[in-house]
Amino acid sequence: MVGKRHASEEITAKLAHANELAAKGKTQREISKALGVSIMTYHRWKKMVGSSEPVAFPEDRARSEPKPSTAGDASSTDVIKRLESENSQLRRLVTDMLLEKLKLEEELRAREEARLRRPDKR
Repeated sequence: MVGKRHASEEITAKLAHANELAAKGKTQREISKALGVSIMTYHRWKKMVGSSEPVAFPEDRARSEPKPSTAGDASSTDVIKRLESENSQLRRLVTDMLLEKLKLEEELRAREEARLRRPDKR
């Protein structure tokens, strides 16, 4: 099934309506149903609008041109450094969790082997 293409103005209006619904405490499922789009479309629209660059909806991409770099590059390097440090912290957490998981799996395997070696009590 081929989806409907929405105009930039329509997307902006629907996202404004979605923000109102979110402020009222509606769930994402209820919001996307009220907008008449899927949850993934709603997320994609939010992602496009939430970015720091101007909104470039799919039909506008062919017409948009790259912007020249400005003085804001210094703040973007700060953001990149912050994200890199956060990424390294998350990698360490995942590594710790994987090691703990392996240790628990080994304990479980040892218990299973001990249970299988025991003679049945009948």
